[in-house]
Amino acid sequence: MSQAHDIQPAFKNIGSHTFDEFIKMATLFHNYPAPGLLIGGYMVEEARKHMPEGTLYEAISETTWCLPDAIQMLTPCTIGNGWMNVLNLGRYAMSLYDKFTGVGVRVWLDITKIPEDSEILVWLMKDKPKQEQDSDKLRKEIGCYGADILSTIPITIPKPKLIKRSKGSITTCSSCGEPYPSAHGTLCRACQGESPYAGHATLASASNIVFPVPEQIKTIPASAALGQNAVHDMTSIIPKTSKGAAFKRGDTFGAGDLCRLQQMGKNNVYVAESEIGAEWVHEDNCAKAFADAMCGEGVCPKGEPHEGKVTLIAERKGLLRVNSDTMKKFNMCSGVMAASRNGNTIVRKGTDIAGTRAIPLYLQRSQFEHALQVVQEAPLFEVLPLATAKAGVLITGDEVYNGVIEDKFHSIIHKKLLGLGGDIHRSTIVPDNRTAICDAAKEFVAAGCNIIITTAGLSVDPDDVTRQGLLDAGAQNLLYGAPILPGAMTLIGKIDSIPLLGVPACALFFKNTSLDLILPRLLAGIQITREELAAMGEGSMCLTCSNCSFPKCPFGK
Repeated sequence: MSQAHDIQPAFKNIGSHTFDEFIKMATLFHNYPAPGLLIGGYMVEEARKHMPEGTLYEAISETTWCLPDAIQMLTPCTIGNGWMNVLNLGRYAMSLYDKFTGVGVRVWLDITKIPEDSEILVWLMKDKPKQEQDSDKLRKEIGCYGADILSTIPITIPKPKLIKRSKGSITTCSSCGEPYPSAHGTLCRACQGESPYAGHATLASASNIVFPVPEQIKTIPASAALGQNAVHDMTSIIPKTSKGAAFKRGDTFGAGDLCRLQQMGKNNVYVAESEIGAEWVHEDNCAKAFADAMCGEGVCPKGEPHEGKVTLIAERKGLLRVNSDTMKKFNMCSGVMAASRNGNTIVRKGTDIAGTRAIPLYLQRSQFEHALQVVQEAPLFEVLPLATAKAGVLITGDEVYNGVIEDKFHSIIHKKLLGLGGDIHRSTIVPDNRTAICDAAKEFVAAGCNIIITTAGLSVDPDDVTRQGLLDAGAQNLLYGAPILPGAMTLIGKIDSIPLLGVPACALFFKNTSLDLILPRLLAGIQITREELAAMGEGSMCLTCSNCSFPKCPFGK
């Protein structure tokens, strides 16, 4: 049966079903006996032959097209019960495996076993549009070839991937109010923007825009506010002149204040007719609780809530670190906000670094507790102190070592270190020789340097052997290459416990490079990972402005 025209209509069974029976089953289940579903029937039965009797197994489909339906038709594995995993790898293949050991078999449609003149090959490679394919011939070929065009191989699923799926804990979405798995985040996925429905946001828009207030809060005309108490700070704005609280929460409105309210455009005011119930949380109390939870080491609230907001300040000079993932989750919660300076920037003691508040005057307690839980998991902000650098500066290059050109790197590195409160402890110039580089690095370690900075020798030139010399000196955890311009050839690692930073030659020309972004992190004791480097890509292209304002610019942010 090597040629398609030799095929006789003697169709092979699919398990206990004749080919014609399976076509009827496929039509009922799938609405159409699709070629992929018919081939999938043979694939599933071929896989089942390799599974020992009595084995409880699960399945993987490597395509979303048709094959998952064949698995669901012929096995206990379905998407609904979680025993089938559909991975859209784009390959027409599937696997069955023991759900406890992970041992199983993979079956795939083997293109090397399909005759070149076969309509199956035309279908598989989409050599013709669907309407031009010979569907009758294709179906007959599938029935005649059966499993002959398939191949199998033993597989083992790693044990960590055998963990039974679980919804985990269930919570209520603070936006739409519907229950969902809390592992999905602080909002259900639909309210995070993954809804397939047009206008889904309107389902919860009223609660997100017009927040309710406690029934004890009433609106009265400003002219009738004499003797009443303000329930919140009331802001007065004089354009380009001033902005501040004209009335503080708890202030009593006097006769002279009624005119002032009207001048502020306040024709109506809120008053509390009785004690507010425990199911509501005032904006000031929200902001205070959020701020306390957001503060990590080196960060504290600036004071009491002001106009519903609390500002956070640095308790010391250092490197600001922002837990971006947690802040995003917090800001996804309904009715709350947090904003901050860019992370990984140097801040001075007393600097305003962030602010937080509730959006409405009162948050429902369920919303408040939901948002508070997010920031209680881990602080959002911390200011890490910088170690006083005692740097070993290793300047490499035959041209510098031999005096052909004057070294400029020493003064550049020295200036950067002084700006961060450190200094050069040892400095030496060595040729492009891996032994000399290795020996110099070891001498820095012995001399008590707490950071080693190498210069140049990091490009693709054959003379650049700085990396090899550092490896000889015992460098570990090396990362070479960074998504930073200038500074793509940056090297980061450690020798023993001492941080290592390789500065590429571009720092001789550009005022600000990867050196300015990486050095403060190393002095703050941060272990820089490939993931952290990768996240730096956005914003780490210097604009090389003629009037440089770094660090008050987008570079590195």
